[in-house]
Amino acid sequence: MQIRIGNGIDFHRLEEGIPFWLGGVKLDHHKGAVGHSDADVLLHAICDAMLGACGLGDIGVHFPDTDMQYKGIDSKVLLRRSYNLVREAGYWIGNIDTTLCLQEPKIKPYIPKMIEAIASTLGIPRADVSIKATTTEKLGFVGREEGVMAYATVLLTKH
Repeated sequence: MQIRIGNGIDFHRLEEGIPFWLGGVKLDHHKGAVGHSDADVLLHAICDAMLGACGLGDIGVHFPDTDMQYKGIDSKVLLRRSYNLVREAGYWIGNIDTTLCLQEPKIKPYIPKMIEAIASTLGIPRADVSIKATTTEKLGFVGREEGVMAYATVLLTKH
């Protein structure tokens, strides 16, 4: 069996009055992430981790923000398409481990729904998806609630 490991990271600015999508779930918050798509940093980081593990570049290579077909797109679509590219390369997800960095809102209540959204989008067991969260103790752009950041590590296997 061959294994590959990839990591991804994504950042988006937060602004008042727009929807906040995170992990495929809409959060109840007065700010949302700004981006060409729905700006779901967690799903974008997972896409980059999967694509990177296979040497397929990153999300911007496959779904550029200069292409209007991706304007406002649900990032679960990008996640599924990224995994399709990984599968075409002969790989399967072993597991996904992620960390979210945001000051507010607290996401612990949302984590089970996020895990379900990711697992069902990819067709993998919920047990293969881990989501952790941390604040930055009010330090930096995350601590000032100016933005959100996500890290992802993905293990891929080829039998």
